[in-house]
Order: sequence, then C-alpha cells, then structure tokens
Amino acid sequence: MKIIENKEELIGAIANLKSNNKSVGLVLTMGALHEGHLSLVHEANKNNDIVIVSIFVNPTQFNDPKDYNRYPRILSDDIEELKKVKCDILFIPSEKEMYPHEDKREFDFGNLDKILEGKYRPGHFKGVALIVSKFFEIIKPDKAYFGEKDFQQVVIIKHLTKLMGSSIEIIACPIIRESDGLAMSSRNMLLSKEERENVSLISQTLLKARKMAKELNVKQVKNWVISKINNNPFLNVEYFEIVDDKSLESIFDWEQQNYKIGFIAVHIGNIRLIDNIRFYS
Repeated sequence: MKIIENKEELIGAIANLKSNNKSVGLVLTMGALHEGHLSLVHEANKNNDIVIVSIFVNPTQFNDPKDYNRYPRILSDDIEELKKVKCDILFIPSEKEMYPHEDKREFDFGNLDKILEGKYRPGHFKGVALIVSKFFEIIKPDKAYFGEKDFQQVVIIKHLTKLMGSSIEIIACPIIRESDGLAMSSRNMLLSKEERENVSLISQTLLKARKMAKELNVKQVKNWVISKINNNPFLNVEYFEIVDDKSLESIFDWEQQNYKIGFIAVHIGNIRLIDNIRFYS
C-alpha cells in the first residue's frame, strides 16, 4: 500500500496507472475505520484494478465545531486496518492541501439538501459536495463507493456527478451492522458502555416499525417509533421521517407508488447517530 499526502504526487501515480488501462475504484472516508468502511473497500476490489482510499476529516461539513473536534482520529490504527485488505493507495491530505484557499462554490441540489439531515445540519451537504467534488476532480475514479447508512448523502452525490458532468459511477453499498443491529459508525467508539447498551434500541425499533407498517398508517408508525425511542431515558429522537427514496420528500400513504425509507437521527449524550430502513409495504 502506497501512502500519499499531496495532490501532485497522487495525480502522477493515477496517470501512470491509467496509462496502463487500469480501472480505479475510490472509497472516501474520514478515518476511524470500521467494518462498514472495509466492506466498501472489498466491494471496490471486485470491479476495479486499483483501489484508492482517502482519509480526511473534512471541516466544511461540520456545522458544529465541537463535533469536528470530537470526531475520532486514529490514523495509525486505520493504516493497519487497510494493510489487511487490498488498498493500493491511501491518500491522507492535510486541510491546507485540500483547502489552500476558501472555497466559495455553491451547488443547486433543489430540495435534496434542505430536508432531513440538511434541515438539522445546515451547510452540511454543501461541505460534503465541496470535498467530494475536489476528490473526484483529482482522482477521476471510474467508480466511487458509499455506504447507505448515509443514504441522503448518496442521493446528493449522485446529483453532484450530474452537475459536474461526470461519468463516475456511484455505487451504494448496504449498511453494515453490529451483532445487536446498531449501524456501524465511527462515532460509536465515543459511546460510554452504558450508552452503547441502550443504542441498539434504535435499529430494533426500526425493524419492528417495518412489520407494523402492515397494520398501521404512516403517521401512526412515525408516532410509535418516536415514542418508543424517547421512552428510553438515554435517547432523544431529533427526527424520524418516512420518505420517497428518490426525492426524499415525506410520504403520507403506504399506497404511494414509490420505494419508501425511514430516516432517523437520535441523540445520546453528546453523540448523534443516524440510521435508516426500507419499508416494503
């Protein structure tokens, strides 16, 4: 595995690879790697000659500076994890490398970045678009891999490639969960033992909600999920919405002809966790 810290060296390495007709798969991360990240690397290896992984904690996508400072940074551990899988190049740029000057670009995502996470984290998806577009322009991968835990992000990045006129194929990969159902997240390591014992209620409740959708209407399911989780003294639901999987607009009737996904954000102490689940009714 080759470790590269500056853009020029990376661009040169990729040009050399592509001159030999090598296909490139990209996995973008902020580090603190877990099996969810590594599953993306495994998937990238299935359909690409070369796999590039980036680690960069992007400051522009944090609307809360405390959250940015709190985000776990364990680079030496991450490097060891990537050595266990087939990662050809690890790109670990500095903030100055990625933002040598203030980036004032704006993106028109319609309503996609103003609802759900966008509503509660204003500016978050602009920051995501800024850094993802930079990586795409530098690396120009054939395929890029993202986890469906951040489903709204995947939808927005697909839209971003259209705005960029890019042919990069965005591959969405399933959520990887702990044995008790908790969606894997780098933030999970920040939970206390007591908090960790309680957060499995989130995914358990979502699974029950999917079954209850056969008997209850959309509003009743939403109210039940919020009430069930909020009854746990450790947990506080920020939002739970059931939406169309393309427009991300709320649905109000199970009979609507679309795929439906329930999105949730929950606070536990100082930590904020997100999850989602598909409804098949």
